[in-house]
Amino acid sequence: MASELRVNTLKDAAGNNSIATSFVANGSAKASINFTQVSTQTIRSSTNISSLADSGTGQTSSISFTSPMANSLFAGSFYQNGTTGTARNNFNNDYAGGFGDKVTNSFGTYSYNDSGAADSAMNDVIIYGDLA
Repeated sequence: MASELRVNTLKDAAGNNSIATSFVANGSAKASINFTQVSTQTIRSSTNISSLADSGTGQTSSISFTSPMANSLFAGSFYQNGTTGTARNNFNNDYAGGFGDKVTNSFGTYSYNDSGAADSAMNDVIIYGDLA
């Protein structure tokens, strides 16, 4: 049996520190993914992501949302960490990356190092915006 709880404001147990539920819904990440581009591009962990496609060295296209975004103006944060392993404690600062095409049902990423396009072993993306 499904139920629904409708409230305008959330407060802590003491009745203090209130926040509007719209702030919570609007400020929450709508998708996230951790993946590798090395060898076979593979999703390690994700939320609201159904698949990704390898488009060549350093290119991941069509990282597809399970539930689409309302428009292509969503914001995101993208982190990369070099060519080997999954450890986050060896930040490889010669890597840079960015977003490719963004549409309501998917987005892409690009990875570069000082030699040009390069696959990155650790990629984390978080997406914010409105779901459709």
